[in-house]
Amino acid sequence: MAQSSSNPPAPAQDQAAPPPTPGQNPQEQTVQARIRARREQRRAAAIHDTYSQLYEAYVGMGYLRFQPGPYKQRLTFYAWDIGLTRYFNERLGATVAGRGYYGTAYVGLNPYGLTRPSISEYNAMGGPTYRFYLQPRYAVSGRVMAGYAHGNFSADTNGLGGQALGLWPDGGTFAADAAVIGEVNLTPAIAFRLAPEYYFSGFGSSFQHSRGFTGGLVYRFGKR
Repeated sequence: MAQSSSNPPAPAQDQAAPPPTPGQNPQEQTVQARIRARREQRRAAAIHDTYSQLYEAYVGMGYLRFQPGPYKQRLTFYAWDIGLTRYFNERLGATVAGRGYYGTAYVGLNPYGLTRPSISEYNAMGGPTYRFYLQPRYAVSGRVMAGYAHGNFSADTNGLGGQALGLWPDGGTFAADAAVIGEVNLTPAIAFRLAPEYYFSGFGSSFQHSRGFTGGLVYRFGKR
């Protein structure tokens, strides 16, 4: 019988399996992927453990450069600052806060012999807080608040009144605040906070814009 001169067909190649890449070990890649996944799980768990608290209480101090009258140079206000934030999730919360500011205004030479009267201001404000960057050891948030401020500009004027020395009149007005808050976590429940801010008020039917900061300790509580 005549034999066929054609060669037998070659076995079909599996086109779905890509050729191995030189220098890569599939087993090592799998181990590294598992390590990365576990590391991410631990990070997510730490973030949840830190920022899942319902409440965040704050106490600290403040610094503000404030103009005490329409033609007066800015003074340094030092303040106490307290606040409480109720969080609806890990990022969004509502804050209420109160402050007291104290400083000495330089009013210049005058017939009354009063050149540096002490003045003060108190306010209560509230508004939203949003954490826009979260890590286990630190967080960055934004906050805006608005409310009421009361100024005492004549308490140290021997009855003359603040306006006689070129200061704002005593009384109440609006207050507003916009801040960027940085927090460094000492523990999941305790953090140190520093918040540069712009502060706005309306004493004397005018508009004051002041820059400063607040800083202090945060305590988180109320586990979900």
